[in-house]
Amino acid sequence: MARFLFATWEGGGHVQPLMLVARGLADRGHAVLVLSDACNASDAAGVGVPFRPWRTAPSRPDKSPATDPLRDWEHKSPMEVINGLNEALIATPAAAYARDTLEAIDDFKPDVVVSQELLMGVMMAAESRGLPLALLTANIWPFPTMPGAPPFGGGLPLAADEGVAELYVRIAEATRGAYQSGLPAVNAAREGLGLPPLADMLHQLDVARRILLATSAHFDAVSDPPAPFIHVGPYLADPTWAEPWTAPWTPDRTDPLVLVTFSSMYQGQDGAVRNVIAALGGLPVRGLVTLGPVLDVGDFPAPPNVAVVRSAPHSQILPHCAVVVSHCGHASTLRPLMAGVPILAIPMGRDQDDNAARAVAAGAAVRLPRDATPEAIAAALTSLIQEPGWREAAGRLGAAIRGDVEARSAEAELEALVRS
Repeated sequence: MARFLFATWEGGGHVQPLMLVARGLADRGHAVLVLSDACNASDAAGVGVPFRPWRTAPSRPDKSPATDPLRDWEHKSPMEVINGLNEALIATPAAAYARDTLEAIDDFKPDVVVSQELLMGVMMAAESRGLPLALLTANIWPFPTMPGAPPFGGGLPLAADEGVAELYVRIAEATRGAYQSGLPAVNAAREGLGLPPLADMLHQLDVARRILLATSAHFDAVSDPPAPFIHVGPYLADPTWAEPWTAPWTPDRTDPLVLVTFSSMYQGQDGAVRNVIAALGGLPVRGLVTLGPVLDVGDFPAPPNVAVVRSAPHSQILPHCAVVVSHCGHASTLRPLMAGVPILAIPMGRDQDDNAARAVAAGAAVRLPRDATPEAIAAALTSLIQEPGWREAAGRLGAAIRGDVEARSAEAELEALVRS
């Protein structure tokens, strides 16, 4: 039996996959402990893994917009996004994350440390103790360090020719330069641990012996990345806070069912949700809108053919859907595809434009801007429902993704670190 210390933060869709990997290791007889924000205690309890909140590092007491340290829905440029990440997670609190991680290491005595990819304080704590470190990213890789990958966040395809490849290299260099605003804080934290300074902040990532990509190789832009990157397959499930749901419609209804799901975090999605509800009201469909924990059902009045709820078990609903309307977070993109359901993508930011671009490229989705009108949304939904090619393409890509789920390997990769 080995001991695995996991570390993450409340950032939405990456929390559950990390906890599912921890659960998988526990099921294989290992001891696990998850460090995260206090509000994730219920998520850990839901999958049955031991939990410890951050003590001096930032720790959200709840998932409301008021406690979100990023507030990236307010950012107007990629530079603002990167500076916000450095300030809230990567650099400024690195010393506090390192301190809490070292305390957990002393108490739990892990053989391996597994961190979400933004927590450089956790990485340097593992480095200072000489412990094997793995990074687990539950979406596509966000940093400009993977050869051949298109720039993160722009919804861009693989480079089609040498000129585009050179452009992507320049964008990667500029992005790497933008992250250096956090280098003084990172090096100060490293100095406090007796570690040498870095010349480039992203060199902290080099400590990781493995970078586990918890997505589908058939979905990712780079299907066979070089070491230390390795695809381990998606870890997806209904969230622990999903509530039972009974359809308000009579069983004989055969009109198409459209599931609407935006982020479990606040990303300024209010207006998009209202426009989708308005579009559904004018179509011969049934609509189910699941708002998640951060929006109030009472703020979203709906016509008779649309039900608005806090949550529902998507695993039970997706097999009956004609279309899913989604912001295209990682899970809310892959899960409809795995069910063979096409997507109307309305990205809000982060990795969502990239996820949408992959589904669009496969012929399984239509992408609209976040301010799309109800008329534009209705037209896109009509096409997705009536034209069979969308569903056929979703089925093809979904079958490949399901194969990657069946071959998931994060647990085995982490066990190999104990033996290395």
